[in-house]
Amino acid sequence: MRRRLPLVLTTTLLCGALAALGLWQQHPGGPPSSSDNARRDSRPVASGSLARAITADQQRLREAPADAAVWARLGAEYVEQARLTADPSSYPKADEALHRSLTLTPKDNIDALTGLGALANARHQFAQARDLADQAIAIAPLHWQAYAVLADARTQLGDDTGATEAVQQLLDRQPGTASFTRAAYDLEQHGRTDEAKQALQRALAGAFDPADKAFCRYQIAELDRNAGHPDQALAGYRQALADDPDHTPALAGQARAEAALGDTAGAVRDYDSAIAKVPLPQYLLELGELHQALGHPDQAQEQYRLLDAEQRLAAANGVVDDLTMGQYQADHGDPAEAVRLLRAEWDRRHNVLVADALAWALHRQGADPEALELARQARHTGWRNALFAYHRGEIERALGQDAAARDDLAEALHEDPYFNPLQAPRASADLIAITGSS
Repeated sequence: MRRRLPLVLTTTLLCGALAALGLWQQHPGGPPSSSDNARRDSRPVASGSLARAITADQQRLREAPADAAVWARLGAEYVEQARLTADPSSYPKADEALHRSLTLTPKDNIDALTGLGALANARHQFAQARDLADQAIAIAPLHWQAYAVLADARTQLGDDTGATEAVQQLLDRQPGTASFTRAAYDLEQHGRTDEAKQALQRALAGAFDPADKAFCRYQIAELDRNAGHPDQALAGYRQALADDPDHTPALAGQARAEAALGDTAGAVRDYDSAIAKVPLPQYLLELGELHQALGHPDQAQEQYRLLDAEQRLAAANGVVDDLTMGQYQADHGDPAEAVRLLRAEWDRRHNVLVADALAWALHRQGADPEALELARQARHTGWRNALFAYHRGEIERALGQDAAARDDLAEALHEDPYFNPLQAPRASADLIAITGSS
């Protein structure tokens, strides 16, 4: 399977071709939750056009309340609205609309099944999303939108082989933004960063809509930033914002790059602007940590308080996400609570992000032997991830495995010397300490 993706990437490219239900082109790898998980945001759909579409479909349903197809489309639009605004209160409306569609047309209703799958992914109910996508595919094997849902669900469940297979199926059926961005994420997770970038560059070459171009440029900039090139990344984010000034992920990306380059005032300004538009937990946590690194404890605590409020709102609207708060608790709260949350997440899915987060929480609690086993498990796909390497190095250091710790801390700083405003400086200091004592 891993051999096929690059071959497909060299063939057809139809970036930007929105299908009638292109709303399924949500972000590869699942919904926003944690920093790594969230950085690949969805393909953009203009909020103004989405609002108009919702209004139009609501009007149609007042005139024809038994139209199952429109109910399914409205449900998908509510899911997209929640993603664009980071407001999960649209999820119950999506759930109601999609189930209304399924009630009206219970047989072979692939749009409602696919929509419910997308909604389940957004709520982090990944096993349910996988099952719904499988049902839709069994009815309509050429329904490419269901493969997008399936790829995201399998990725989040830690089914690496299954995720790659789903991405390939998606590429075979619909080469375009939805498939190429998922292919890029899959390739990156397997350590094939150059090929991931190639996929995104080809997507950009075929993009014609400003929002599509901004999306592709943002994804490429993210790869540059994670490879330790914040200057290149900053240029990419700025190009994305020039294409589409409303592209909030690029604004937050610009803040990350500015922080890495030492322009902390610019970073705080741009984080504030991004959060004012879309208060994603990822942005709140990143700004809180930046304030903490700058010696602004009150401002940091304010962001963490908002993060907690956002997570409570999400839970009240059916989102099952213990990963984000587990990560927060491990570094800024109670490690025992972090372990409790992340064990619950691990019971639901064996994704590498969860393995790394649980490993770190166990380390913070002092359970280093178990932590190291999970930290090593987190690297099994080959993802070149600076945070994973840092966590692994610190766990090894705590266990007295100085040679391994030195290698992993050096790897973290080689991959991205600016990977976190709090932890990257610690990695440098600890690496010097180990090197000096060995």
